[in-house]
Amino acid sequence: MRLSSLLTAAALALGALGAGAPALAQRPAASDALAAFASSLIALPDPQSLTVKGTVYAPAYSAMRTGSGRGKLDFAVTLSVRNVSEDRPLVLERIDYIDTAGKLVEKYLALPVAIRPLAAVEIFLPKEDTRGGSSAGFIVGWAAAAPIAEPVIETVMMSSQGNFSWSFVSPGRPVRLLGR
Repeated sequence: MRLSSLLTAAALALGALGAGAPALAQRPAASDALAAFASSLIALPDPQSLTVKGTVYAPAYSAMRTGSGRGKLDFAVTLSVRNVSEDRPLVLERIDYIDTAGKLVEKYLALPVAIRPLAAVEIFLPKEDTRGGSSAGFIVGWAAAAPIAEPVIETVMMSSQGNFSWSFVSPGRPVRLLGR
């Protein structure tokens, strides 16, 4: 598939970036967000072949209380999705951003995209984007055409205030049914 066709397909898939959400001056356009990881994407495998599927929840903290609880520190959030398979593409079927109350804030994929082996993609939320609140998260639905190494999905939060900086990583966790 030609790169221009791949970028067009990816632009359609990520066309929901910002759709229906409050506009933020610092939010990149969908095409800008794609530019950062367009080389990580490849043509989608046949949808009928996608028999291995999983869902991961990745906690994200766009804001946290400080001190006595009255202060607040806002964080920039990066969701990183890494295909750690050396020989199989990883298909992303869903990337949804959920707020503290469990409500959908934003859907990042209108159509599935495929990540080439050992490649990664990111979703970035600037520090000023506090729509998710203190206990937001991403739900990432993925698929593959055959057994595949479990993807590495995590969020990285960063902030600074004065001479101080904070950063931390929150690993994604597979969503599994328990109790049966």
